[in-house]
Amino acid sequence: MKKTLKIGTRDSELALWQAKTVQEKLKAVGHDSVLVPVKSQGDLVLDKPLYEMGITGIFTKTLDVAMLQNKIDIAVHSMKDVPTQLPNGIVQTAVLERATATDIIATKDNPDFSKNCIIATGSLRRKAQWLHKHPTHQVVDLRGNVNTRLQKLENNTWDGAIFAKAGLERINLLPKSYEILDWMIPAPAQGAMMVVALQNDLFAVEATKKLNDTNAEICTHIERQFLRTLEGGCTAPIGAIATIHGESIHFKGALFSLNGKEKIETEEQATIGDYRNFGMECANQVLQNGGSILMKAIKSEL
Repeated sequence: MKKTLKIGTRDSELALWQAKTVQEKLKAVGHDSVLVPVKSQGDLVLDKPLYEMGITGIFTKTLDVAMLQNKIDIAVHSMKDVPTQLPNGIVQTAVLERATATDIIATKDNPDFSKNCIIATGSLRRKAQWLHKHPTHQVVDLRGNVNTRLQKLENNTWDGAIFAKAGLERINLLPKSYEILDWMIPAPAQGAMMVVALQNDLFAVEATKKLNDTNAEICTHIERQFLRTLEGGCTAPIGAIATIHGESIHFKGALFSLNGKEKIETEEQATIGDYRNFGMECANQVLQNGGSILMKAIKSEL
């Protein structure tokens, strides 16, 4: 029996773009759907940094509850926002073809980063990496959806604000003045969109499985396994990026101290056939090279 799938999504412009993209792809494989927008606590509380709110998955929790209450059939997430441990009864069914994972800095007045600057970001990972490269700079907190954050950059005297390039490109908000931060290691699964459904909803699971991109699934599995093994949740300064070249996977990951002074990095290769535990193996390297001590220090500071 066919049914119209209810797609849960946050109500920001970017989240709606992602949900509509899934809706179009479902239509292409013969499934009807309707959007069900909801507002998450992460969107409602904008006066605190995310890590101070003490909730992992703050942007996904509302949709998880809606799904478990059968108000929606599937949910579409920016995969980097999703905790590595999904709630009981909810499963990942698809990772869509991945966009760029690159970070950029949107700037005003062509700042000279060799001098002291004020940079805005709500991400501990971006803050730590920026301070690792520019230890004398000041980093201020920046919250809100993409549109709100761009407006805050315009309204303040900051020299720049850091964004994921994919998010700005998706809704045509890439600013005129920006720099690609090719030295910055992205968040695990940055640039990827993820679909989840109730495990026992076989119709929703089978319908959305058709949207899965195998390469994106493999790379994000490695990155999120790296994150989960380091026990970073969504808050510790952890970067990870896996890329596939033929039958080979290249991985680069790092853990930073909150102030950016310490960096423990790993860079490894594996074959596609050995991908399942690759992220865990890379994370264990970091943990053995001082990462265990650094993670304890980070947790005590947060």
